[in-house]
Amino acid sequence: MELRSKKALIENFIAGINDVDDVLLEWKEFVAKKKEEELAAIISEERLKDTETRKFIDYSFRDGIMKTTGTDLDRIMPPMSRFGGEREQKKATITERLLQFFERFFGIG
Repeated sequence: MELRSKKALIENFIAGINDVDDVLLEWKEFVAKKKEEELAAIISEERLKDTETRKFIDYSFRDGIMKTTGTDLDRIMPPMSRFGGEREQKKATITERLLQFFERFFGIG
């Protein structure tokens, strides 16, 4: 059950691996590359603050949990009006995408 979010990542690695001397090293490099690609895509698509988002993700992996309450998410969000429902909707979308990213890469590599 835990590996469900990691399944596609593992399958892509297996499909791309050939005659390799150190599979563990190749795996770590593959995971790091995919992690960077996916995080960069989220930051770009959601227009998040790059440095703050990377710190937020690093702390989440370090702590083993992604905090979705408090002001941490507000710090990484793009500038938006606090009035109206757009901000809350955008925050929910960002939270969902970052949680999926975290679940996919936490505990591997």
